[in-house]
Amino acid sequence: QLQLVESGGGLVQAGGSLRLSCVASGFTLSSYAIGWFRQAPGKEREGVSCIRGGGLITYYTDSVKGRFTVSRDDAKNTVYLQMNSLKPEDTSVYYCAAVKTIPAIRIMCVSAVADHWGQGTQVTVSS
Repeated sequence: QLQLVESGGGLVQAGGSLRLSCVASGFTLSSYAIGWFRQAPGKEREGVSCIRGGGLITYYTDSVKGRFTVSRDDAKNTVYLQMNSLKPEDTSVYYCAAVKTIPAIRIMCVSAVADHWGQGTQVTVSS
């Protein structure tokens, strides 16, 4: 069964850091582009960061540039999102997603294109 499981969310003060993990099972992550998305109550889902297979091409939404870093360890079938300098407006449920074929990594993030989605992990940043 194809599955993505996120972990690493929690409660942190503004300015703090968290590292989210997304572990894949049932398929080989290395051949997929992976994206991190977030959705706060009453808001649309937003593409935060996406990374191509191979890890050389990434995309970040403007609000997280310079603060978040996406990386992948294909040997562990895992993708990470390092989040630094967290702000209260980063509070959301964070989801990872995987897509096999995408013409441009930006499209995955901007249009939320994915074949598989995880269940999400809550990130809460207090002021």
